[in-house]
Formats: sequence, C-alpha cells, structure tokens
Amino acid sequence: MKKESPYHVKTVSAQHRILSLPKPRHPLVSVFNFEDILYDTDERYRSVVLDLYCISIKKDVDHKVRYGQSHYDFDEGVMSFIAPQQVISNIPEGHRPGGWCLVFHPDFIRRHALYGKIKNCEFFSYAVNEALHLSEKEEEMIVAIMQMLGAEIEKGIDSYSEGVILSYIDLLLSYSDRFYNRQFLTRKTLNSDLLTKFDELLSAYFVEQTSTHIPLPSVQYFSDKLHLSPNYLSNMLRSLTGKSTQQHIQDKLIERSKELLTTTNLSVAEIAYIFGFEYPQSFNKLFKNKTQYTPLAYRKLFN
Repeated sequence: MKKESPYHVKTVSAQHRILSLPKPRHPLVSVFNFEDILYDTDERYRSVVLDLYCISIKKDVDHKVRYGQSHYDFDEGVMSFIAPQQVISNIPEGHRPGGWCLVFHPDFIRRHALYGKIKNCEFFSYAVNEALHLSEKEEEMIVAIMQMLGAEIEKGIDSYSEGVILSYIDLLLSYSDRFYNRQFLTRKTLNSDLLTKFDELLSAYFVEQTSTHIPLPSVQYFSDKLHLSPNYLSNMLRSLTGKSTQQHIQDKLIERSKELLTTTNLSVAEIAYIFGFEYPQSFNKLFKNKTQYTPLAYRKLFN
C-alpha cells in the first residue's frame, strides 16, 4: 500500500482550518490555545509539512508528537520550536493539552531584522526530545507573552500592530534563548556525562586513524552516536567548554597531528592525507592557525 505524502500546510488560514479553529484575525500570524483545537479525523492531516514557523508551550499533556521515528511525551510545561518545511505528525489520544501556540509565515518577518535573528536561533533545528523544559516562573513569563501577542492580534491590523507583534516575537525568542542556556547549566551533571562519552568517541576515532586514510568525522557523526541533533550537541558542548563540536574535532586533530609529527617519520603530506585533507596546504593552514607554527616548524622544535 502506497504511503500517503504529508499534507502541505501553506498558510495560517489552512492551519486554522485543519485544527477547526475560527478564521485567523491576521493572515500571516496567529496565537491559539490548544484547548480550542478540534483535531480533524481526516487521515490526510495525520502528517503535515508546515510552511510556517511554530512556537508552542504545552502543559499537562497526555498527547504524543512524532519526530522522525520516535515519539515524545509532553507531560509538563515544555516549549518546542518548528521551522518551515519540517514534517509533523500529530497523534491525538482523546485528550486536549493545555498551552499556547504561535504560528507565523516567514513573509511576516522577511523584511525585518527578526528574519536574520531567527535564522541564528539553533533551537529551531533541535530534535523534539530536546525540547525546552520550563520552570514555573519561566512558564508564567512565556504564557504572558503569548497572551499579549494573541490580544494584540485580536485588535486587528493598524499602523502599530506589525511593530508590536514583531517586538513580542523578538522577546519570545530572546527569553527562549536565555532559558535554553539555563537548561544547559542546570543539566550540567547529565551533560558532563555526555561530554565524557563524546571525548571517548572522539579519542577512539583518532586512535584508529594511524596510517590509513580516514576522512575527518563530521559533527553529524558524533550527534548520531549520542542520539542528539548536531546543533544541540554543539550548544551543549559550548555551554560546558566554550567550544563547539567542530572546534573539539579540530583540537583533537591537532593533538593527534602533533603526536605523528614528533613520533613518526611521516611527511606532512602523508599526515594531511591520513586526516582526510585533499591538499596539504589546507592542513598547514589549520595547524598554523591553531598552534602558530607550520607542521614542519613544529617538528623541528623536537629534533
């Protein structure tokens, strides 16, 4: 049996229609309460692709959202962030969640600084099981912003509404960024365990890389091993060490390169080849950038 393609939701109005909500007051942005949703039983809507940004906060939810092949249970106040063109599968289980959802079309922010800011909000590419878990006070703040946003939209469009709505969305993103940083810090013990596992994986990879040509590992390689999204892994590492995943990989590369330069007779070109560099010049440039020495100059220090 042919699997149905996800239903394409192109507009805020279409999103409202699928959720049996009244026609939106604004064509490009909307805030609604999850308790007002009546899920359409049409099988076409079980899996959808949104052309919209979606920011939601859910509370006390006996409801599952599928992301890829896994499901995530929202059983406390959590926020999730969905960028356009992501596939979402809703699986209603006869229970209406509490909470709020903001949806807006990219066109609403395209001509404003917020468009550039949201592109740098990496939590829009986090996996659903990396959602933001809020404290009671944080939840109150987010709900208050959502409610003010909704109230502003309900007033209708005038010469001030766009600027006010954009300001609220900007504030929502700023608080979300702050709260994610807090989450990294409060989960330091758990994240430290992940850091240890990451270091072990990194060391093991480079130990194998002795005389054979093995390409440098990608950030995706390690995030897959740790069951995290690439951006979440990098931000977690940055919160603990001040360095991204890519910087950790490069540092380990330099450490291993130093060992080969000082304990073997391999040429610089051979070492560059081992670490997956197509051209020795690229390896030389990275090595000098990290150590202030060219590989040959570093080797001479120990001869």
